[in-house]
Amino acid sequence: EELIEADPALRLKAPKREKSLPGVLHQQQVRRLVDDAESASAEGEPLALRNRAMVEMLYATGVRVGELAGMDVDDLDPDRRTLRVLGKGNKERTVPYGLPAALALDDWLRRGRPALATGTSGPALFLGARGGRVDQRQVRSVVKEMLERLGDTAATGPHALRHSAATHLLDGGADLRAVQEILGHSSLATTQIYTHVSVERLRQSYQQAHPRA
Repeated sequence: EELIEADPALRLKAPKREKSLPGVLHQQQVRRLVDDAESASAEGEPLALRNRAMVEMLYATGVRVGELAGMDVDDLDPDRRTLRVLGKGNKERTVPYGLPAALALDDWLRRGRPALATGTSGPALFLGARGGRVDQRQVRSVVKEMLERLGDTAATGPHALRHSAATHLLDGGADLRAVQEILGHSSLATTQIYTHVSVERLRQSYQQAHPRA
């Protein structure tokens, strides 16, 4: 209001935004999650085969739910076990995936997808019950239900699997730059939040195990 000449607020700093650590699953929880999905798909029901493949791919690659829904069959390179992903800003990246995800995908493509595919399915990798491309809402609903069945985690939705994949990669000794590339982060600072998650896990393990913690 120009009542005084000097501005006493010039030297004030804005408070730092509190960074909340993303919810992640323990590796044992992920194992139970994929084991449950595999058991549910044992009888070959097409949607159960799809759900298993989607969960395996979300965890194996750390892709965003929108990236998963947008995948086409020819984005897969089964021989090299890599996936072409079109991420934010139409940036393309190549992401590897492991043998469990490859087996789940193969099962879906052999037994599940042909049973749901229609003339309008196009190249979509994952299909809904009516044969159209699966949408993000369906993926979120499937993963949310699976996580709720675990009964011992507050993690919800597909992003929890992305968080978990990143954290477990770093826990296993993966290079931060490699994790950045896999996740498709434009800035390394975004990826660094997962190092804090890993340190938190380390602290918890220390407090549980060290006699003088």
